[in-house]
Amino acid sequence: MLREELSRDNELAETTRLFTEEDLKMATSNYDESGIIGRGGYGTVYKGVISPNNIVVAIKKAKLSEQSQNSQFINEVIILSRTNHINIVKLIGCCLKTEVPLLVYEFITNGTLSDHIHGKDIGTYLSWELCLQIAAEIAGAIAYLHSAASPPIIHRDIKSTNILLDENFIAKVADFGASKLVPRDHAEIATLVQGTFGYMDPEYFHSSELTEKSDVYSFGVLLAELITGEPAISFDRPEKDRSLAAYFISSVRTGNGMPSIIQKNLVHEEKNIQQIKQVAMLAARCLKVTGDKRPSMKEVAMELEGLKTMVEHPWVDKDSTSDHNETEYLLNESVLSDAIGSTSFGYSSIIGFDNTSIEMTRKVQFR
Repeated sequence: MLREELSRDNELAETTRLFTEEDLKMATSNYDESGIIGRGGYGTVYKGVISPNNIVVAIKKAKLSEQSQNSQFINEVIILSRTNHINIVKLIGCCLKTEVPLLVYEFITNGTLSDHIHGKDIGTYLSWELCLQIAAEIAGAIAYLHSAASPPIIHRDIKSTNILLDENFIAKVADFGASKLVPRDHAEIATLVQGTFGYMDPEYFHSSELTEKSDVYSFGVLLAELITGEPAISFDRPEKDRSLAAYFISSVRTGNGMPSIIQKNLVHEEKNIQQIKQVAMLAARCLKVTGDKRPSMKEVAMELEGLKTMVEHPWVDKDSTSDHNETEYLLNESVLSDAIGSTSFGYSSIIGFDNTSIEMTRKVQFR
């Protein structure tokens, strides 16, 4: 399948390095278990060293061999070969001469964003400034996919486990196996869609219509995760709050409940609280039930970049009163009233699952 794509697409063929089976066996010491840096439903990721230049890489090896899994790997090659952005993980190449597909990526050293938010023993501290930087970088990468890539790309599985961090905490969006190139004519096509409970757009879930605004919703959940330190789905929370989106929106709407959900280690001065509230309100807009009422990722990225500039260059913000007034306005219940409703769609129906990253597949119409 991939050879056919390479033969049809000269640009894809030029940007995709083809490794031999022996290259990757040598790189991983014959896939020694000591080199495993990640496992998942898709397969296993190994750390490897490619000769002769001793380039450190991550090698994703699919499980034996489901056609759907092969298709996802091929899709990832096609998608990543069309992207060039500092905050998107770089695909170096692949191997076609093995029983299962093998993809070779740049090696990102600092784990996933989820590790740093939820990992109890990782020993790192994400300051508010760093959270804002990471959020702005992710938003910029998704905005690039939606607005600058040709054709545009919908990621379809934005979540904290799919965000890698390098040694300088630069964010890299990863895992494009479920991503979709948007048809130039935006014609409807029948497709199988994957999503993760807790991050999935409720409008998409109910209507089976996938748009760029589905990524916006998922990004809103990720922002809520950064602000609260809470997982997207948690069975440790009361039943009505198991969905972070519903829990977050409810807390923001009440206003007084907002400070209690902010991670304590993020707050160190009054101005900081106001900035966190502004980002919280941006997350609430991303989490609106109706996709048309959500901002575009380009708008989200611009707003986060503006806030990041204020953190980096505080003298830019001369009128703190207007910022405070704007935040108070955004906290008004009327602004948030339509962000409630079915935000917690269908979560009561999955009680009994013991996993916060349950994958689901549905046949949908893509618009």
